[in-house]
Amino acid sequence: MFQEWVQKGGRAQAEFMKAFSAYMENNQKFDPVNTLKELTTKSSEAQANLMTNMSNTQKNVMEQFFNMGNLMQNFIGYGAFKTTIGSNGRISIPEAERDALRINEGDLVQVVVIPLEKKKRQS
Repeated sequence: MFQEWVQKGGRAQAEFMKAFSAYMENNQKFDPVNTLKELTTKSSEAQANLMTNMSNTQKNVMEQFFNMGNLMQNFIGYGAFKTTIGSNGRISIPEAERDALRINEGDLVQVVVIPLEKKKRQS
């Protein structure tokens, strides 16, 4: 495995040297200052793009967070609890839930029924 790694590294170095020498042959004038300027400009652009992307991501996350907060206001008046069906199909809302929801006798409420478990019949 190590030998394979060394061979691949050697091939990569050889390919780099070929590409670099071809570049040098085509560009008789190699100006290190100009090359450094180009490299700095490209690095600055990459950093600016990175910061823009990070800023946009943060903005999107914060917008989703605040939207979720606005949606939660719709659920403040809701309550969920378990109860059993009484005589004549009646259900009762426990006192703690009535107090939390600020509902009193005679108030109109909407009930969503989700059966959880059937009562086992005795034989």
